[in-house]
Amino acid sequence: MSRVLLLLFAGLKFSKFGLTIVSMAASLGIYALVYGWRYAAGFVGLIFVHEMGHYLAARQRGLPVGAPTFIPFMGAWIQLKEMPHDAETEAYVGLAGPLLGTVGAIACWWIAREGGPTWLLAVAYSGFFLNLFNMIPLSPLDGGRITAVLSPRIWLLGVPVLALMMWYRFSMILVLIAILAAPQVMQALRYRSDSPEAQTYYAVSARVRWEYGFYYVVLLVFLAMMTHDVDQQLRGLAGAATT
Repeated sequence: MSRVLLLLFAGLKFSKFGLTIVSMAASLGIYALVYGWRYAAGFVGLIFVHEMGHYLAARQRGLPVGAPTFIPFMGAWIQLKEMPHDAETEAYVGLAGPLLGTVGAIACWWIAREGGPTWLLAVAYSGFFLNLFNMIPLSPLDGGRITAVLSPRIWLLGVPVLALMMWYRFSMILVLIAILAAPQVMQALRYRSDSPEAQTYYAVSARVRWEYGFYYVVLLVFLAMMTHDVDQQLRGLAGAATT
């Protein structure tokens, strides 16, 4: 038995998705202890779907990318081994995560509404909310990567949003995001439309800016609506259970 386990571990170690499987299993176990295994499985599954959106988009654009790595209570991330060559590519990869993640949340919501278990509705809510949170226009969140194609100055709009969230419900995760975002905020403050960076990395056509701006707003509004609606559905079910 021990020999089989050693072979399995060796296979995971050298597999491209070895770290993904191990970190995913660790996250699943920790979430299961807190929320129960059903919700944990659905929640981790939606995070995986979100990250695979980034992974597939990066591969489609020819960027070498590592498989997703999970970090309990912080989500997951993929490592781009080569930075995008322009802001449009960065926006493309950034948009793919919340877009595919939203599709996964919609699937959970639809199954729950068609007679599925209540816990699946809770998973759908978490999926909608986390993808909505990721749409905050502040790098390193996905919203910052998407809106960079419009202008890095838009990141300044994400600062009060993040500050309001910290005031409403303080958490160390938000503090960590704020620390990671600080250099990007400074970059936004120093950004000039006539700088070499603006003439190269951020040089995209007006059509591309309008296109990504449209995608961003539509997805943002849809996620906000679904987060609110599913929250009301869950509150209604909770109220019905107590009467």
